[in-house]
Amino acid sequence: MNEAHAPPPVAITLTSPLRWLALGWHDLRTNPVPGLLHGLAAALFGASLMWLAQGHFWWKAGAFSGLLLVAPVVLVGLLLVSREAQLGRRVGMPAVLKLWRSADPRLVLFGILLALAGTAWVLLSAGLLAFWAPQPIGTWQDFLTHVVLGPSEWLFVGWLMLGALLAAPVFASSVMSFPLLLDTAQPLPVAVAHSWRVVAQYPVVMVLWALLIALIVAVGLLTWMLGLIVLLPWLGHASWHAYVQLKRAGAFGLPGSWGGVQ
Repeated sequence: MNEAHAPPPVAITLTSPLRWLALGWHDLRTNPVPGLLHGLAAALFGASLMWLAQGHFWWKAGAFSGLLLVAPVVLVGLLLVSREAQLGRRVGMPAVLKLWRSADPRLVLFGILLALAGTAWVLLSAGLLAFWAPQPIGTWQDFLTHVVLGPSEWLFVGWLMLGALLAAPVFASSVMSFPLLLDTAQPLPVAVAHSWRVVAQYPVVMVLWALLIALIVAVGLLTWMLGLIVLLPWLGHASWHAYVQLKRAGAFGLPGSWGGVQ
């Protein structure tokens, strides 16, 4: 598509994330099978990890972190479904499986890097709490008693700040990278750089988007993973629309003719 036929620019405002969610919900309702299968697989995988980690607090923490950080890689298939829908084509699991069988090295590498980031967070968190917590942390009850409600107010605050410091660059690196990698042949470092550019250009909107993602995922986790069956694919579809609207707003700083969807 050339620039003469490109859609008009889109204004990005504080309500844009709600628009992305609405568009994502439309995609899920219109073509629910790929999304629900993704969500079911994620919920079963998360539940299996939690069952295997019974009685091991830090294994559970690692399972949670791994599930949350690797989920965007798994949901790339739903980005494909939304992209094809926007192009007027309805696709199902065969197209998604074809994408995965291609084993795009950029996606594989990024998935490995995110898994390593999750491992780093668990190790740093364990080190912080092992050194400063008044009692060993071996269960969720220990964490609640000695960290969240413990005598040292700064411990929980420090733990949250450490998590935020690690989560922020991961979010900035990945939030736009996956749809960009799907839509273009850009190398992984270039995609990550563009993702950071978008976050820097619209920091308040992207922080709001991150908070909405965290809230929706938390609801899914608090329902013993069952909510993830619907909520994760909803976020996957919405992430595609976030990318497209930010692209139309010129947030990536590239010509209007680049990529597969304008």
